[in-house]
Amino acid sequence: MRALTVGVLSLLAVLGAVVAGCGDAGPPRAPDTATLSSSPAPTPTSPGPNSPDPTSPDPTSPAPTSPAGTTPKARPGPGETLIAGRYQPLWPFSSPEEAAAWQREYRASGHEPWHLDARRTAIAFSRDFLGFADIDRAVKTVTDGPHARVHVGFRAEDASRPLVAAVVHLMRYGPGQDAPWEVVGTDDTTLSLTRPAYGAAVGSPVTVGGRITGVDESIRVQVRHPGSDAPVGERCCLPAGGENAAWSARVSFTAQPGRTMTIVASTGGHVAEVERFAVTGVTSPS
Repeated sequence: MRALTVGVLSLLAVLGAVVAGCGDAGPPRAPDTATLSSSPAPTPTSPGPNSPDPTSPDPTSPAPTSPAGTTPKARPGPGETLIAGRYQPLWPFSSPEEAAAWQREYRASGHEPWHLDARRTAIAFSRDFLGFADIDRAVKTVTDGPHARVHVGFRAEDASRPLVAAVVHLMRYGPGQDAPWEVVGTDDTTLSLTRPAYGAAVGSPVTVGGRITGVDESIRVQVRHPGSDAPVGERCCLPAGGENAAWSARVSFTAQPGRTMTIVASTGGHVAEVERFAVTGVTSPS
């Protein structure tokens, strides 16, 4: 059993090196030339009552730097105009109005300052919104203007350094120096989620798919939206594995019309419950 664990850790380390060395191996979940879309969805934005308090001391420090990770696909040029309507606001805010309301509260009373920290926002997204309790640290952070890529991960037994589970892509949501960070997707690497297309309007059931590299994997797919502690749709567990092998599943879900939703695919079970995940943003038909 220990030999299997060591083998899996070696595989995860190799996959992490792939993330570091192949930043252009897979498309980002969202292009780098746009601002957030503003699909209306007036839902609560704070973590659930049983979630760890994201205003507590930052659990990501000190996190050793790991070579695992990707770099931004493209760097905004000087004075580049960002085109509205290309990004999906996945979490924690569902509309520009919600983000602006938080800004007013923050300016008045310092309310929830963690929204200004891309690392803490990415970890809260993984841990509190997606429910991946073991994803508790930022291994690496790359910030480029209004964009940030946070490599979130976990420390596994027998591993010499934290392992990266995903590269969470965030963007500043709104104007001003105190514009909060918003999760808009993930940069996919050895686990990709390419179907449905980012930003697509989807009905139930939806066909979800992508590609995966790994051994003896088990993929769980969930559909989530802010304001709900539980998934609004789920499919588990899909056997998968191989070298850049295709995977696909159909998932039924229930959602209100016109809602922005997060589809998340995850795999694990070797050294942690969730070892890799990828997300995409879609909407339910109005």
